[in-house]
Amino acid sequence: MPVEIKVEGKRFKELKKLDLLELIEKNLSKVEKTLQAEREAFLIEKKARLEEKLREIEDELEDLRAFYEKALRDKELMTSVREKLRRENEELKKELEERRREIDNKA
Repeated sequence: MPVEIKVEGKRFKELKKLDLLELIEKNLSKVEKTLQAEREAFLIEKKARLEEKLREIEDELEDLRAFYEKALRDKELMTSVREKLRRENEELKKELEERRREIDNKA
């Protein structure tokens, strides 16, 4: 990736006199430190965003867990009500059969 640097004419003449390779090597450590600091800042920001996202996901998970537990309790309640109604229905059927037999026996 080519890098383009624009320099004023006067400054360019001064730079022409200097050994650019030496200048670059001399400042390379400063550039590396700057890039490292920028990278660390970027990673710190990214870490903060990911931690926030993790908290949101954990909150959603807790909501889902609560919903699931409520659904289980509701299912147990509905199962017990259904069982109770089934037993009542059986009893009523037996009573109805007994009454029919009594009526048939009287007739």
